[in-house]
Amino acid sequence: MANAQSDESTYQARLRLMPGVIIVALQWFLRFFLPVFVPEATTTGFLGGLLGWLAIVVWWGFFSRAPRLERWGAVALMVVALAATPLILHASIAKAMGGLIFVMYATPILSLAFVVWAVASRRLAEGPRRATLVAMVLLACGGWALLRSDGMTGGGGAQFAWRWTKTSEERLLAQAGYDSRVTGPLPESVDLSDVDWPGFRGPDRNSILPGVRIETDWVTSPPVELWRRPIGPGWSSFAVAGNLIYTQEQRGEEEVVTCYDGRTGEPIWRHTDGTRFWEAIGGPGPRATPTLSKGRLYTFGATGTLNVFNASDGTIVWSRNVASDTGVELPTWGFSSSPLVVDDLVIVAAAGTLAAYDLATGSPRWTGSESGDGYSSPHRMTIDGVSQILLMSGSGVSSVAAADGLLLWKHAWKGEAIVQPALTSEGDLLIGSSSGTARLSILQGFDGWTVEEHWSANGLKPYFNDFVIHKGHAYGFDGRFLACIDVESGERQWKGGRYGSGQLLLLPDQDVLLVVSEKGQLALAKASPDGFRELARVPAIEGKSWNHPVLVGDLLLVRNGEEMAAFRLMLESS
Repeated sequence: MANAQSDESTYQARLRLMPGVIIVALQWFLRFFLPVFVPEATTTGFLGGLLGWLAIVVWWGFFSRAPRLERWGAVALMVVALAATPLILHASIAKAMGGLIFVMYATPILSLAFVVWAVASRRLAEGPRRATLVAMVLLACGGWALLRSDGMTGGGGAQFAWRWTKTSEERLLAQAGYDSRVTGPLPESVDLSDVDWPGFRGPDRNSILPGVRIETDWVTSPPVELWRRPIGPGWSSFAVAGNLIYTQEQRGEEEVVTCYDGRTGEPIWRHTDGTRFWEAIGGPGPRATPTLSKGRLYTFGATGTLNVFNASDGTIVWSRNVASDTGVELPTWGFSSSPLVVDDLVIVAAAGTLAAYDLATGSPRWTGSESGDGYSSPHRMTIDGVSQILLMSGSGVSSVAAADGLLLWKHAWKGEAIVQPALTSEGDLLIGSSSGTARLSILQGFDGWTVEEHWSANGLKPYFNDFVIHKGHAYGFDGRFLACIDVESGERQWKGGRYGSGQLLLLPDQDVLLVVSEKGQLALAKASPDGFRELARVPAIEGKSWNHPVLVGDLLLVRNGEEMAAFRLMLESS
């Protein structure tokens, strides 16, 4: 007994614990606390979590002074547990970024649990100490098998739920008769040639609504909810004609295009394709927004299906598989291009490759050169007097002639290609990505087109949240905050308003930004370079909200991957 007590006393005296405590404190600060206050430090936090665990291994293996068997046995146990746990994880965690998300979250938890064990067990006898070590490691790693991931936020934070709970999609599918509640025929005669909101980001794909003025005092004149209803997952927005609204969603193993009554939210017609897209970051569902043009509806699914419908009743006019036509492999986050109708063509982007089809027959007309992965949509612009089609892709921004797809010019740019470009009042081009923003001057000369980069800056970094230009300034999301930059110089004027990774519209007649936050709140903010000023904020929908809002007159439509809702906004009295 005396020898056992002596051994334990020696163990306690020799054990060096303070380095482990310091390492895990620094690890948790870098991984979980610093990114809350410095969104740009998210990558640093991920690396800090992994490097912190490696530091714990080095400390315990070489500097802890624990018995050799206990030192290297603990290290081996942790390595084996981390390697084996993915075999029992839910697919949403095991497959997220190739398993990297599990490692980035599990290593800080395991590090903390290990240091707590080392401190708490130092007075235990050898047998109980080693038994609690095994139990701690198995619990810290194996406990992840109880969870699933519902994707990630725009800031890189995983959204965990208990593995056995139903997703919003599963709850929708469980509703009795959900797939038969189609009211049809049309609620009234609608002139589908007169489109209020043709699709992605409005008439000019720029999220700018001239001629609309709303009451900004939402204390006395708040948005009035007209209806809300559950919806299948997807990051599509709406196209609107009269009382008809169109969107895309996922429902089980079927990708769905639905026409709803804008007055009630009730479905009118629905088309399904037997395909499902899912990835662990954004979740399931289509990514593109339908396009309305001359009585037809054009949709592009996440796996590459291009459908053309009679917009009044949902009958198929023609359909193509763009992935097969172009030979482009499905990109990581799915095909995300909203169709663009130009003259007698409909153009989509299969990742970074443009493809054009004949409106009448669906026959392929031309396919552009491959430019790497990309998730933005084709954008029609007039630059130096010439109408052209622009596309942001993995290699930068390029422009082609609509008629034949021939390359006019291109410019290399860094960062992921997800947001749309924008024109300044002087006719220059503003492009952006998670790396920053750049201003380009594009001119046509005798020897062809030239592209000059005026400036490149990181004061506004629009990852997948589109920006707008207003009175010489660009407004958009820089991480989780709104930001304003001077278009002339690229210098940031202000940064404020924590809205997560949301989306916005500009009401230029009022110098007002209408914002939908990542958490589904509606907000109004002043579009002024003088500083951030929030005018109003109210809750709107539940769940992660990355979808673009739509405003037609006084009707505001919002949705995410769980529900959609319509609100009546009070128009400003003249």
